[in-house]
This record gives sequence, structure tokens and C-alpha cells, in this order.
Amino acid sequence: MQKKIFISPKKYIQGAGVLSLLGEEVAKIGVTPFVLSDSTVWGITGSTVEESFQASNTSYIYEEFTGEASNTEIERLTKIGKDKKADVVIGLGGGKTIDTAKAVGDALGIAVVVAPTTASTDAPTSALSVIYSDDGVFEGYKFYTKNPDLVLVDSKVIVNAPVFLLASGMGDAMATFVETRASLKRNSNTMAGGKATLAGQAIAEKAEEVLFDQGIAAYRAAKQGLVTPQVEAIIEANTLLSGLGFENGGLASAHAIHNGFTALEGEIHKLTHGQKVAYGVLTQLVLEGYAESDILRYADFFKEIELPTTLKDLHLENAPYEDLLKIGELATVAGETSHNMNPELTPEQIADAILAVNAITTA
Repeated sequence: MQKKIFISPKKYIQGAGVLSLLGEEVAKIGVTPFVLSDSTVWGITGSTVEESFQASNTSYIYEEFTGEASNTEIERLTKIGKDKKADVVIGLGGGKTIDTAKAVGDALGIAVVVAPTTASTDAPTSALSVIYSDDGVFEGYKFYTKNPDLVLVDSKVIVNAPVFLLASGMGDAMATFVETRASLKRNSNTMAGGKATLAGQAIAEKAEEVLFDQGIAAYRAAKQGLVTPQVEAIIEANTLLSGLGFENGGLASAHAIHNGFTALEGEIHKLTHGQKVAYGVLTQLVLEGYAESDILRYADFFKEIELPTTLKDLHLENAPYEDLLKIGELATVAGETSHNMNPELTPEQIADAILAVNAITTA
């Protein structure tokens, strides 16, 4: 049976200052909230969270997230949540904190609230987590039966984060329609478990439209710590449109190539998810046979917001071909999303496309 599926979080709230509503909103969902956050994020947002819970006459349990969305960390935090009888888990921070909170919520069978402090990935709205080893190597995806119960995005917190994180989110979001379009050509299943709905396709396409229209202006405003209509539009594109779009539209090679990059050692590990996905977008466009003018439209946008478009930007300018083959091998393993686009892709084709992108962008 061929079926179309669309999934989404129950509620999405975005705006400057909305983190102060966290306690009030969580009180509608549970009575024993379990907050996960790393020490840096907690240092920035902890007082606002504390005040929000005091204002709603509720208490919470806090536990520090150690930085890696690994099975080891998920098991540690799940045990704490179980011991404390938590009935709602809150992921406060970046993509790995959020993915860990979703995994803990699923393991405990409790509600999940996501409060991203950057707009650097489309993780907040989805019903899945990206799982890494304790050393940060991509291992796979965990899929859940439901999306978060609440996603709460404070725009002022987002613009106070380093601006390269907002740009990273645009790199991740720019993959949304590129990958949806490629998946649709093969009628592949989406991450939601069925075929793409018209709604999923439309949302993915809207994400790209907003990025090209508003992205550069938003980047310049965010550099100054300003919340403008363009910034609000890009936060929504990075978080809600890209989140719903990738999950309901389909993933392809851009994310598979990102995952392939995790096979390498060295400086590339310091790059963000979205920075690596941006190069994956360009590589996918080469693999699909797009004209150089089409590829440069994306590359020129990425350059304007300081995302990687060359091997030097990835710290791979001196990488041997064997390293590029390692990327290709991991990007084409069984079950990887590159198969949604072309199940016959070889590691050599991916390695060659990675080199071809560099030739186009440095010409």
C-alpha cells in the first residue's frame, strides 16, 4: 500500500522573549519537568528559566548535558529521569542537546519540550535524533512515534548566539528543498515513513524561497544582535519550515555526505552540522548533473553568509583521494539517505563530486 504521511510537533511558539513563558507552557504538559542543558547554555539562560518556573509556581530538575548525543549519554540521563519520576523532558540548547532530550523522552515514554538556543539545525521539530559515538562519529538515526509536544524558540536568545550558528542553520535548511526535490524524482519514502504530501513539498520549497529572499539581510542584522522581520523569517525557515520540510519531504545525498565527513579525523570535526551540510548541498547538485550556473547560485549565497564552499573551507585542501573515498563509503552504506536519490551511487562518484565542487567554486 502506498501512503502519504505528514507529521509535526503539537505546538510551536516563536518570538523575542518567549523563553520567559517556558514554565507556564510546561505546566500545561507535566508536573515534574527534567531540564537538560550544557553548562554554557545554562549560564546564559538558566536565570530566565528559573524565573519562568517561579512565575508559574512550578519546580524542575536540572541535569547537565555533557556534549555528545551518544547512547552512553542517553542511557545516563534516562536513568536520572526515571529515578526522579520526570513526566516531561526539556531539551534546552543546540541540536545534540535536543536530540538527546528526544531520546530520553522516548525511552521514558514522557512528553518532550524543545527550547533551542540557536537556529543552527532543523532538529527541534522532528521525531528523530541523530546518534553519534562517544567520539562524535555518526552512527545512525533513532526514530520516535511522535514529534515534540512543544517547540519554543526565543528569537532574542537566537541572535545573541554566535552568528555563524544562524548561518549554519541556513546551510542545513538550504538542503531541505534540494533533497526533497531529489527524493520526489524517485518517489522515495520520507523520514515520516511514507510518501511526501503536497504540504510537505510546499513547506520545503517555501524554506528555500525564504532563505534566498531574506537570508543575507538576516545574517547582517543578526551580526549586530538585532531581531528584525528578516531574522524572524530565517529563524522560522531554519527551524519550522526546514524541520517539517526535511521530515515530510525526504532526505537525499546532502545529509549523507555530511555523515560521510564524520569518518575523517582532524579540523573538519570543528565545523558545525550545517557548515558540512552546505558543502553536501553543492556536492549533491553536482551528482544530479545541474548546470554550473545553478550550482553557483547556491555557492554564492553560501559565500555571502560565510559557509564552506571550497575544500580549504573544510580543512580538506590537502586530503588524499583515499580520505574522500572514506566519505563516499560512509555516505553510501546500506540504509543511508543517498539511496533515496540514487541507490547506485559509488564512493568514487561522491569523491569526484566533492572535488568538482571545489573546482567550480575556486575557478
